[in-house]
Amino acid sequence: MDSYQEKISLLQEMIAFALIDGELHDREYDFLEIIAQELEIEKEVFLQLFQNIAEIIVIKDEFHRICQFYRLVLLMHCDGVLHEREQIKINEIGINMGLNPFAMKRVLHLMKTSPNRMVPSEVLLAVFSEQHN
Repeated sequence: MDSYQEKISLLQEMIAFALIDGELHDREYDFLEIIAQELEIEKEVFLQLFQNIAEIIVIKDEFHRICQFYRLVLLMHCDGVLHEREQIKINEIGINMGLNPFAMKRVLHLMKTSPNRMVPSEVLLAVFSEQHN
């Protein structure tokens, strides 16, 4: 991650996605808070992001776009309820990120069928890498 503003933008995108179903579940909030800590975003700034919706900065590096897509998918699954709006929005976000739709679909399927709703990092990267061939 290059800049503090990019980190803020990533978190804003995740917050907006968490609210797509009209509700912020405790598990979603906890997950967002963990991500904020990982990104070294101060608690006060994190809380302000729920009030201030700003423009999302496009991630230039494909690896970081894949990581952000995976974070959003984890967020989508963390409340235990998959809403149709979340599924539509995650595809829209991935397409806007320039990610391969077939790889996204495969990752979503792998996560849906995984007992813990997670995909190992090497599998995640392999799914996106095989689409380059």
